Amino acid sequence: MWSITSTKERRETLRKRSDRPDRNEWWLAVVLLVPNLILLGVFTYRPLADNIRLSFTNWNISSPTAEYIGFANYREWWTHPNTWTVVSNTVIFTAATVIGSLLLGLALALVLDQKLKGRNFVRSVVFAPYIISGAAIGVAFQFVFDPSFGLISDALARMGQTAPDFYQRPGWALFMVTLTYIWKNLGYSFVIYLAALQGRRKDLDEAAEIDGTSAWRRLTRVLLPQLRPTTFFLSITVLLNSMQVFDIINVMTRGGPQGTGTTTMVYQVYQETFVNSRAGYGATVATILFLILLVVTMVQVRYMQRGEK
Repeated sequence: MWSITSTKERRETLRKRSDRPDRNEWWLAVVLLVPNLILLGVFTYRPLADNIRLSFTNWNISSPTAEYIGFANYREWWTHPNTWTVVSNTVIFTAATVIGSLLLGLALALVLDQKLKGRNFVRSVVFAPYIISGAAIGVAFQFVFDPSFGLISDALARMGQTAPDFYQRPGWALFMVTLTYIWKNLGYSFVIYLAALQGRRKDLDEAAEIDGTSAWRRLTRVLLPQLRPTTFFLSITVLLNSMQVFDIINVMTRGGPQGTGTTTMVYQVYQETFVNSRAGYGATVATILFLILLVVTMVQVRYMQRGEK
Protein backbone atom coordinates (compact mmCIF):
# COMPACT_ATOMS: atom_id res chain seq x y z
CA MET A 1 0.00 0.00 0.00
CA TRP A 2 2.80 2.38 0.95
CA SER A 3 4.60 1.58 -2.30
CA ILE A 4 1.56 2.38 -4.43
CA THR A 5 0.92 5.66 -2.55
CA SER A 6 4.54 6.79 -2.76
CA THR A 7 4.63 5.97 -6.48
CA LYS A 8 1.53 8.09 -7.08
CA GLU A 9 3.00 10.94 -5.05
CA ARG A 10 6.23 10.81 -7.05
CA ARG A 11 4.29 10.84 -10.32
CA GLU A 12 2.23 13.80 -9.12
CA THR A 13 5.37 15.66 -8.11
CA LEU A 14 7.01 14.98 -11.47
CA ARG A 15 3.87 16.09 -13.28
CA LYS A 16 3.76 19.38 -11.37
CA ARG A 17 7.42 19.97 -12.08
CA SER A 18 6.91 19.32 -15.77
CA ASP A 19 4.02 21.80 -15.80
CA ARG A 20 6.20 24.55 -14.35
CA PRO A 21 8.13 26.65 -16.86
CA ASP A 22 11.80 25.81 -16.86
CA ARG A 23 13.85 28.72 -15.48
CA ASN A 24 16.34 28.31 -18.30
CA GLU A 25 13.53 28.73 -20.85
CA TRP A 26 12.48 31.97 -19.15
CA TRP A 27 16.00 33.34 -19.35
CA LEU A 28 16.27 32.29 -22.98
CA ALA A 29 13.02 34.11 -23.77
CA VAL A 30 14.29 37.23 -21.99
CA VAL A 31 17.61 37.15 -23.84
CA LEU A 32 15.87 36.80 -27.20
CA LEU A 33 13.04 39.28 -26.65
CA VAL A 34 14.59 42.16 -24.72
CA PRO A 35 17.05 43.31 -27.45
CA ASN A 36 14.25 43.33 -30.01
CA LEU A 37 11.92 45.20 -27.67
CA ILE A 38 14.64 47.78 -27.04
CA LEU A 39 15.18 48.26 -30.79
CA LEU A 40 11.43 48.62 -31.34
CA GLY A 41 11.21 51.14 -28.54
CA VAL A 42 14.14 53.23 -29.78
CA PHE A 43 13.50 53.14 -33.53
CA THR A 44 9.70 52.75 -33.75
CA TYR A 45 7.74 53.79 -30.67
CA ARG A 46 9.95 56.68 -29.55
CA PRO A 47 9.85 58.37 -33.01
CA LEU A 48 6.10 57.78 -33.08
CA ALA A 49 5.68 59.45 -29.71
CA ASP A 50 7.92 62.36 -30.79
CA ASN A 51 5.91 62.77 -33.98
CA ILE A 52 2.65 62.96 -32.02
CA ARG A 53 4.21 65.50 -29.65
CA LEU A 54 5.46 67.67 -32.54
CA SER A 55 2.00 67.65 -34.13
CA PHE A 56 0.91 70.02 -31.36
CA THR A 57 3.64 72.53 -32.14
CA ASN A 58 4.57 75.16 -34.68
CA TRP A 59 8.08 74.12 -35.63
CA ASN A 60 10.44 74.93 -38.44
CA ILE A 61 12.63 71.86 -38.89
CA SER A 62 15.77 74.02 -38.71
CA SER A 63 14.71 75.77 -35.49
CA PRO A 64 16.07 74.55 -32.13
CA THR A 65 12.74 75.25 -30.39
CA ALA A 66 9.10 74.43 -31.10
CA GLU A 67 6.12 76.57 -30.07
CA TYR A 68 3.22 74.68 -28.49
CA ILE A 69 -0.04 75.58 -30.27
CA GLY A 70 -2.39 72.81 -29.13
CA PHE A 71 -4.82 71.48 -31.73
CA ALA A 72 -4.31 74.37 -34.17
CA ASN A 73 -2.58 72.13 -36.75
CA TYR A 74 -5.41 69.62 -36.60
CA ARG A 75 -8.04 72.34 -37.05
CA GLU A 76 -6.12 73.74 -40.00
CA TRP A 77 -5.85 70.31 -41.61
CA TRP A 78 -9.58 69.68 -41.16
CA THR A 79 -10.60 73.03 -42.68
CA HIS A 80 -7.92 73.43 -45.38
CA PRO A 81 -9.42 73.40 -48.91
CA ASN A 82 -6.73 71.02 -50.23
CA THR A 83 -7.20 68.42 -47.48
CA TRP A 84 -10.03 66.48 -49.06
CA THR A 85 -8.34 66.49 -52.45
CA VAL A 86 -5.28 64.92 -50.85
CA VAL A 87 -7.42 62.41 -48.93
CA SER A 88 -9.38 61.43 -52.05
CA ASN A 89 -6.13 61.00 -53.99
CA THR A 90 -4.85 58.74 -51.22
CA VAL A 91 -8.04 56.65 -51.14
CA ILE A 92 -8.26 56.29 -54.93
CA PHE A 93 -4.57 55.47 -55.32
CA THR A 94 -4.59 52.96 -52.46
CA ALA A 95 -7.83 51.22 -53.43
CA ALA A 96 -6.81 50.93 -57.07
CA THR A 97 -3.33 49.59 -56.29
CA VAL A 98 -4.59 47.06 -53.73
CA ILE A 99 -7.40 45.73 -55.92
CA GLY A 100 -5.32 45.82 -59.09
CA SER A 101 -2.30 44.13 -57.52
CA LEU A 102 -4.37 41.35 -55.95
CA LEU A 103 -6.49 40.59 -59.03
CA LEU A 104 -3.63 40.71 -61.53
CA GLY A 105 -1.28 38.86 -59.16
CA LEU A 106 -3.81 36.06 -58.68
CA ALA A 107 -4.54 35.86 -62.41
CA LEU A 108 -0.85 35.59 -63.30
CA ALA A 109 -0.27 33.05 -60.51
CA LEU A 110 -3.10 30.87 -61.86
CA VAL A 111 -1.65 30.98 -65.36
CA LEU A 112 1.99 30.44 -64.41
CA ASP A 113 1.12 27.65 -61.98
CA GLN A 114 0.35 25.52 -65.03
CA LYS A 115 2.99 23.38 -66.73
CA LEU A 116 3.94 25.80 -69.47
CA LYS A 117 7.12 26.00 -71.48
CA GLY A 118 9.38 28.81 -70.29
CA ARG A 119 7.26 29.56 -67.23
CA ASN A 120 10.29 30.02 -64.95
CA PHE A 121 11.63 32.75 -67.21
CA VAL A 122 8.24 34.48 -67.27
CA ARG A 123 8.00 34.25 -63.49
CA SER A 124 11.36 36.01 -63.19
CA VAL A 125 10.25 38.72 -65.63
CA VAL A 126 7.04 39.34 -63.66
CA PHE A 127 8.85 39.54 -60.32
CA ALA A 128 11.79 41.68 -61.51
CA PRO A 129 10.09 45.13 -61.29
CA TYR A 130 9.40 44.61 -57.60
CA ILE A 131 13.10 44.64 -56.72
CA ILE A 132 13.91 47.64 -58.93
CA SER A 133 14.03 51.10 -57.38
CA GLY A 134 10.76 53.00 -57.58
CA ALA A 135 12.64 56.10 -58.68
CA ALA A 136 14.18 54.21 -61.62
CA ILE A 137 10.79 52.84 -62.64
CA GLY A 138 9.30 56.33 -62.41
CA VAL A 139 11.95 57.70 -64.76
CA ALA A 140 11.40 54.83 -67.22
CA PHE A 141 7.62 55.28 -67.25
CA GLN A 142 7.96 58.98 -67.95
CA PHE A 143 8.97 57.92 -71.46
CA VAL A 144 6.01 55.54 -71.65
CA PHE A 145 3.44 58.24 -70.82
CA ASP A 146 5.09 61.23 -72.48
CA PRO A 147 2.38 62.84 -74.68
CA SER A 148 4.85 63.78 -77.43
CA PHE A 149 7.08 60.76 -78.00
CA GLY A 150 5.99 58.14 -75.45
CA LEU A 151 5.05 54.57 -76.26
CA ILE A 152 1.37 55.15 -75.49
CA SER A 153 1.29 58.27 -77.66
CA ASP A 154 2.92 56.40 -80.55
CA ALA A 155 0.54 53.44 -80.24
CA LEU A 156 -2.54 55.69 -80.19
CA ALA A 157 -1.21 57.76 -83.10
CA ARG A 158 -0.96 54.60 -85.23
CA MET A 159 -4.67 54.04 -84.52
CA GLY A 160 -5.52 57.63 -85.38
CA GLN A 161 -6.08 58.68 -81.76
CA THR A 162 -4.53 61.42 -79.66
CA ALA A 163 -2.90 60.55 -76.35
CA PRO A 164 -4.20 62.39 -73.27
CA ASP A 165 -1.87 64.84 -71.56
CA PHE A 166 -0.96 62.76 -68.53
CA TYR A 167 1.18 65.50 -67.02
CA GLN A 168 -1.31 68.39 -67.18
CA ARG A 169 -4.64 66.79 -66.25
CA PRO A 170 -4.96 65.65 -62.60
CA GLY A 171 -7.18 62.65 -63.32
CA TRP A 172 -4.87 61.24 -65.98
CA ALA A 173 -1.81 62.01 -63.84
CA LEU A 174 -3.24 60.03 -60.93
CA PHE A 175 -4.07 57.19 -63.33
CA MET A 176 -0.47 57.30 -64.60
CA VAL A 177 1.21 56.98 -61.18
CA THR A 178 -1.32 54.37 -60.08
CA LEU A 179 -0.70 52.18 -63.11
CA THR A 180 3.05 52.58 -62.69
CA TYR A 181 2.93 51.43 -59.08
CA ILE A 182 0.68 48.46 -59.89
CA TRP A 183 3.21 47.36 -62.51
CA LYS A 184 6.04 47.67 -59.99
CA ASN A 185 4.22 45.92 -57.14
CA LEU A 186 2.60 43.16 -59.20
CA GLY A 187 5.50 40.74 -58.71
CA TYR A 188 5.05 40.75 -54.94
CA SER A 189 1.40 39.68 -55.05
CA PHE A 190 2.17 37.22 -57.82
CA VAL A 191 4.92 35.41 -55.87
CA ILE A 192 2.87 35.16 -52.66
CA TYR A 193 -0.17 33.82 -54.52
CA LEU A 194 1.99 31.40 -56.49
CA ALA A 195 3.44 29.97 -53.27
CA ALA A 196 -0.06 29.60 -51.84
CA LEU A 197 -1.30 27.82 -54.97
CA GLN A 198 1.57 25.36 -54.86
CA GLY A 199 0.76 24.56 -51.22
CA ARG A 200 -2.99 24.10 -51.64
CA ARG A 201 -4.82 20.80 -51.22
CA LYS A 202 -4.85 19.16 -54.64
CA ASP A 203 -7.27 16.45 -53.50
CA LEU A 204 -10.06 19.02 -53.22
CA ASP A 205 -9.48 20.11 -56.80
CA GLU A 206 -9.50 16.51 -57.97
CA ALA A 207 -12.71 15.76 -56.06
CA ALA A 208 -14.44 18.80 -57.53
CA GLU A 209 -13.31 17.82 -61.02
CA ILE A 210 -14.58 14.27 -60.59
CA ASP A 211 -17.95 15.65 -59.45
CA GLY A 212 -18.17 17.62 -62.68
CA THR A 213 -17.95 21.04 -61.02
CA SER A 214 -17.53 23.90 -63.47
CA ALA A 215 -14.25 25.82 -63.60
CA TRP A 216 -15.87 28.95 -62.18
CA ARG A 217 -17.36 27.11 -59.20
CA ARG A 218 -14.04 25.35 -58.56
CA LEU A 219 -12.41 28.77 -58.46
CA THR A 220 -14.96 30.45 -56.20
CA ARG A 221 -15.98 27.51 -53.98
CA VAL A 222 -12.80 25.45 -53.74
CA LEU A 223 -9.73 27.52 -54.54
CA LEU A 224 -10.49 31.01 -53.23
CA PRO A 225 -11.52 29.79 -49.73
CA GLN A 226 -8.12 28.09 -49.46
CA LEU A 227 -6.44 31.37 -50.47
CA ARG A 228 -8.36 33.44 -47.92
CA PRO A 229 -5.47 33.76 -45.40
CA THR A 230 -3.09 34.69 -48.23
CA THR A 231 -5.50 37.31 -49.56
CA PHE A 232 -5.89 38.76 -46.07
CA PHE A 233 -2.12 38.97 -45.62
CA LEU A 234 -1.65 40.60 -49.02
CA SER A 235 -4.50 43.05 -48.50
CA ILE A 236 -2.82 44.38 -45.35
CA THR A 237 0.75 44.48 -46.65
CA VAL A 238 -0.12 45.94 -50.06
CA LEU A 239 -2.38 48.54 -48.43
CA LEU A 240 0.33 49.63 -46.00
CA ASN A 241 2.92 49.80 -48.77
CA SER A 242 0.58 51.69 -51.12
CA MET A 243 -0.22 54.38 -48.57
CA GLN A 244 3.52 55.02 -48.12
CA VAL A 245 4.46 55.44 -51.80
CA PHE A 246 6.70 58.46 -52.28
CA ASP A 247 9.43 57.82 -54.84
CA ILE A 248 7.26 57.22 -57.93
CA ILE A 249 5.09 60.28 -57.23
CA ASN A 250 8.12 62.46 -56.56
CA VAL A 251 9.90 61.44 -59.75
CA MET A 252 6.93 61.50 -62.13
CA THR A 253 4.72 64.40 -60.99
CA ARG A 254 6.09 65.94 -57.75
CA GLY A 255 2.54 65.92 -56.42
CA GLY A 256 1.08 67.88 -59.36
CA PRO A 257 -0.36 68.88 -61.69
CA GLN A 258 -2.32 71.89 -60.45
CA GLY A 259 -0.64 71.76 -57.07
CA THR A 260 -2.20 68.63 -55.55
CA GLY A 261 -3.25 66.54 -58.57
CA THR A 262 -1.34 63.45 -57.38
CA THR A 263 -0.45 64.51 -53.83
CA THR A 264 -1.14 61.75 -51.30
CA MET A 265 -0.90 62.08 -47.53
CA VAL A 266 2.63 60.67 -47.42
CA TYR A 267 3.78 63.09 -50.10
CA GLN A 268 2.06 65.91 -48.22
CA VAL A 269 4.13 65.06 -45.14
CA TYR A 270 7.28 65.51 -47.22
CA GLN A 271 6.08 68.76 -48.79
CA GLU A 272 5.02 70.38 -45.53
CA THR A 273 8.11 69.26 -43.61
CA PHE A 274 10.95 69.77 -46.08
CA VAL A 275 9.57 72.10 -48.78
CA ASN A 276 7.30 74.42 -46.80
CA SER A 277 9.41 74.11 -43.61
CA ARG A 278 6.36 73.33 -41.48
CA ALA A 279 7.51 70.27 -39.60
CA GLY A 280 4.77 70.62 -36.97
CA TYR A 281 2.03 70.54 -39.61
CA GLY A 282 3.80 67.69 -41.41
CA ALA A 283 3.84 65.75 -38.12
CA THR A 284 0.08 66.36 -37.85
CA VAL A 285 -0.55 64.84 -41.29
CA ALA A 286 1.71 61.89 -40.40
CA THR A 287 -0.17 61.32 -37.12
CA ILE A 288 -3.55 61.37 -38.88
CA LEU A 289 -2.24 58.94 -41.49
CA PHE A 290 -0.98 56.63 -38.72
CA LEU A 291 -4.41 56.66 -37.05
CA ILE A 292 -6.14 55.90 -40.36
CA LEU A 293 -3.80 52.96 -41.02
CA LEU A 294 -4.31 51.69 -37.47
CA VAL A 295 -8.11 51.76 -37.80
CA VAL A 296 -8.09 50.15 -41.27
CA THR A 297 -5.76 47.37 -40.09
CA MET A 298 -7.89 46.68 -37.01
CA VAL A 299 -11.02 46.47 -39.17
CA GLN A 300 -9.29 44.04 -41.54
CA VAL A 301 -8.12 41.85 -38.65
CA ARG A 302 -11.60 41.89 -37.09
CA TYR A 303 -13.19 40.94 -40.41
CA MET A 304 -10.73 38.09 -40.87
CA GLN A 305 -11.42 36.75 -37.38
CA ARG A 306 -15.15 36.78 -37.98
CA GLY A 307 -14.66 34.95 -41.28
CA GLU A 308 -12.74 32.16 -39.56
CA LYS A 309 -15.51 31.45 -37.04
